[in-house]
Amino acid sequence: MSGQHSDLLKTMTIEQKVDLIHGQGLWRTTGFEQLGIKDIAMTDGTYGVRYNRAQVEQGADWCISDFLNVVSQQADGLNGTESYFGLSEPATCFPNGSSVACSWDVELMYQMGQALASECRHYGIDLLLGPGINIRRTPLSGRGYEYYSEDPVVSGELAAGLINGMQDNGVGASLKHFAANNSEFKRTEMDSLIEERALQEIYLSGFKRAIEKSNPWTVMSSYNRLNGVQTSQHQWLLSSVLRDSWGYDGLVISDWYGVKDRPASLLAGNDLAMPESRRDKRALYQAISEQIVTEADLDNACERVLTLVEKAVTGREKTHNVDFASHHALAQHIASESIVLLKNDQSLLPLRVEKHKRILVMGEAAQTPVIQGSGCATTRPYYLDVPLDEIVELAGDDFEVSYISGSDSAESFAKAVEAAKTADIVLLFASTEVGKDGENGDRSHLDIIEQHQALIEAVAKVQPELVVVLSNSDSVVMPWLANVKAVVETFFSGQGMGRAVANVLFGYTNPSGKLTVTVPHCLEETPAYLSYPGENGQHVYSEGLFVGYRYYQKRNMTPLFPFGFGLSYTHFEMSKVTVTSLGDSKQNSLPLDSTQHSRAQQNQLQQDESLTVSVDVKNTGACFGKEVVQLYLSFPESEYARERKSLKAFAKVALEPGETKTVTLTLNWADFCYFNPQAKQWLATPGEHTIFVGSSSEDTPLFCVVDVVPVPYYPQLRVDSTLVDLLKNPIATERVVAMISEASRLSSTEAQSKLEQIAEDMFCGMAIAFNEMLGLDISESELQQVLENSSH
Repeated sequence: MSGQHSDLLKTMTIEQKVDLIHGQGLWRTTGFEQLGIKDIAMTDGTYGVRYNRAQVEQGADWCISDFLNVVSQQADGLNGTESYFGLSEPATCFPNGSSVACSWDVELMYQMGQALASECRHYGIDLLLGPGINIRRTPLSGRGYEYYSEDPVVSGELAAGLINGMQDNGVGASLKHFAANNSEFKRTEMDSLIEERALQEIYLSGFKRAIEKSNPWTVMSSYNRLNGVQTSQHQWLLSSVLRDSWGYDGLVISDWYGVKDRPASLLAGNDLAMPESRRDKRALYQAISEQIVTEADLDNACERVLTLVEKAVTGREKTHNVDFASHHALAQHIASESIVLLKNDQSLLPLRVEKHKRILVMGEAAQTPVIQGSGCATTRPYYLDVPLDEIVELAGDDFEVSYISGSDSAESFAKAVEAAKTADIVLLFASTEVGKDGENGDRSHLDIIEQHQALIEAVAKVQPELVVVLSNSDSVVMPWLANVKAVVETFFSGQGMGRAVANVLFGYTNPSGKLTVTVPHCLEETPAYLSYPGENGQHVYSEGLFVGYRYYQKRNMTPLFPFGFGLSYTHFEMSKVTVTSLGDSKQNSLPLDSTQHSRAQQNQLQQDESLTVSVDVKNTGACFGKEVVQLYLSFPESEYARERKSLKAFAKVALEPGETKTVTLTLNWADFCYFNPQAKQWLATPGEHTIFVGSSSEDTPLFCVVDVVPVPYYPQLRVDSTLVDLLKNPIATERVVAMISEASRLSSTEAQSKLEQIAEDMFCGMAIAFNEMLGLDISESELQQVLENSSH
């Protein structure tokens, strides 16, 4: 074999190689001191370091209950020491995926990655098992709180930022769960059935983007089946796509007990099986003895494990003086940047002493904040901000702050409603039920806690100045929305949530978070509703490409809140869209609206060229703020279904009052392509593509047109294809005309004319048309031979 470790591998026995590609205990790889091969340590999670010293250091002395305790961790009892959760070492609990993604800030993700790496090094961890970027196909998904978005561009860009921050500082990442792990319902049994276009364009493309921009040390295969094959042993997924098509050269690691057939997983490209498993090793030895698995197959996987170990050992040389206090401040900052202001009627917020002297705070979550989901990612916070305490601190002597839970008893409920009548403003903290958002089980509904909803409704009847602060894993329904003036969405914002919320409420932070999912009016209008969670062991992705905002736009439906939406305390204005082709440096300043549009001004984009799109953004309000510039692309009609608009690029920009900045975004040729299932390749549709720029998927007032000119591709024709399809393909037409001319007394010109005359009315296939209608003697095999290889 070839490889940088070939000499070392020649000295290793089969038994050593088998051990090397399996875990040692629950959280380590296998080391061989006599061979100079060190072991490395790994642990969860996606937004914090969940480090259990006993588990990581116990080696072979472990049992299955250790693993089950990890999976079943609950997010309550954060400061407890008696629960299993309390056995984890304290670490910074950063905002969860559903929260931090709302920052739309790649640089902020990088800083979070740096901090995670520092804490990993502090605890001796070499590989952190995250981030998770599975598409949030439905808000019912139990682990939706770990994942970033319903859109692959947002997911891939933010994941790359986090991974680069970690790996630049010596700690590896594990991009997961590959792939189509979009549900916790029977998660190790279900088969995700996805047609190839949706799979390529939605469910795989976020992984592709993250890998291209960050090259994670490892990719983790998922628990589910994908189109009939277990992902951990999916040759097409792990080898044809991941390695051959994308060029990934890192290590593929299994999810814990995700391997069902170890020989098959090894041959498919799943290098490292975790955790330690006697069953897996026995199966592999048997396959080796039967020559199903060769030593060369073992060496390929061992090579990648050894490369991973080398990276980890080199990473240990990085300095790692951890500063939990500064990380807490970073967690507060990230949470502040991620909070989404969903409603703010009559500019109720921020709080002003002349209007809101008497503040009444309600809800258990104000004192016991709901900051994260449950499961293997759950992190014991090093510090914990309590929202009520933070509000009192920022209020100082200027405001009068009082608190009543209102939802822990009937008496408290009545007192809260009565007290609301005399308050100047009510800040009501509401949440989803703790433990219902997590691993190994999906949510059953989109409601907040019943008592919280009842309290909102009762208080709204007596107090118009009502602010609802939400903590939830994913979208919730809001039947009470019309009766409240302001809604602050935090999702699960981590240990700094309390100070972040207080900063937003008092205006020390101008909210700039934007939704990365679409919020529905009700569960029944969500794209996957009719086919989720599935039956007969199958998740049928019946909505295809039309996930999230793509679905709502295609059906002309207005959601409760659209993808990309978020309010600010200031106002922004976008203008002057400028497009520059990087192929020939031509530049056009394009119009702001359709009334000014001139087709003569459009750009022409040739294959493999790129575009830059620039837009001016001005802060027209009275305070500092940040806006997210979002670029969407729409496509010309073709025989393949396309979304109305698809996000292709974004950038976050900070502006002082009155300040204007020019934001420049890049569109690559791949952004104009769709996956053609017949050609098995990415193709662009010729014609006019419209670039939209704005502040959400539903607010894109600026646009310009680009004429895309790809290298022609024609679908492969068959003997039963119609004459209309034939005439669309000049290569095939020329060949068929020559055949007809040879089989008849018609010249090539006459034969071509004859085909054009009868094509529209000739609905039957070519073979029937030529033999029955034109009276020619042409065999189907002869015709098929002429049609072969006529796609280009």
